Amino acid sequence: MALTLAPLAGYTDKAFREMACRYGAEETVTEMVSAEGLARRSEKTNALLDRFEGESNLTLQLFGPDYSVFERALREFDYSSFRKIDINAGCPVPKVVKTGAGSALMKDPKKAGEIIRAVKETTGLRVSIKFRLGWDEESINFLEFAEEAVKSGADELTLHARTRAQGYEGQARKEYFRKLRSLFPKDDPSSPVLNASGDVFSPESALEYLNDYMMDGVMFARGAIGNPFIFRQTRDLLEKGRYGVPGTDERISVAIEHLNLAAKYYGESIACREMRKSAPQYIKGIKDSSRVKAELSRAGTIEEYIKAFSLLNHSI
Repeated sequence: MALTLAPLAGYTDKAFREMACRYGAEETVTEMVSAEGLARRSEKTNALLDRFEGESNLTLQLFGPDYSVFERALREFDYSSFRKIDINAGCPVPKVVKTGAGSALMKDPKKAGEIIRAVKETTGLRVSIKFRLGWDEESINFLEFAEEAVKSGADELTLHARTRAQGYEGQARKEYFRKLRSLFPKDDPSSPVLNASGDVFSPESALEYLNDYMMDGVMFARGAIGNPFIFRQTRDLLEKGRYGVPGTDERISVAIEHLNLAAKYYGESIACREMRKSAPQYIKGIKDSSRVKAELSRAGTIEEYIKAFSLLNHSI
């Protein structure tokens, strides 16, 4: 059973991943990496591959339209330090889909199978694939897709229980996980590892996937933004049957810890700009936080962040 920080474009850089690991994430995944960009060894792609010291359970997630680009990307690349290669067949963003990558692969399970075989043969690593229910309501084919993936050599499957047409709207349709588990029984040693994704916003929702739907692992995505505590809380709920809720002091101190870590890696200016996305989530739900969020949106230095947070907590 693994509690994994999912790949989130624009969020899960090494500072975010390190914070998640400090609070209990057992596995991490790079931001979505273009196989074509990796093949070209672009500077932007290299930055996405950078890891924090001691990050040993990192998965490389790649997206691309067909097996040939994956072969070119991995042929002369040192992938040995990654735990596994994950293939993205779930991203619904138009600029990815229009190239035939991401959730466009849901339209052609055999093409996804070809990619899995190519990655497996090229690297010898474990291979996982993250996918959706289908392209739209008229083409829900996740079971056929899963069968093809496993037949092609996939060791792990991660289902995000929405169609591509849904994007991230509405609710994840958890009932479909029962069908996936029925296809690959938990007591069958030949079954792949099954991971759940979608609407994991609380420890209870993670536990529901693990216990009620018998998934082997859970991926935390939007629910972990500004909330690395969710990993610790989920582990406590699993092991102790209860968990603590971080108070205002802890939430603010961890937000500043995250900011300082990002500044160490990327410099203060970039860190402060990027932190504007995550900082409001650290204080979400705290009384009178709206004025603080407005100040955070303008903060350009660490000192300005601390000053903004102090409006909620004067001990900082």
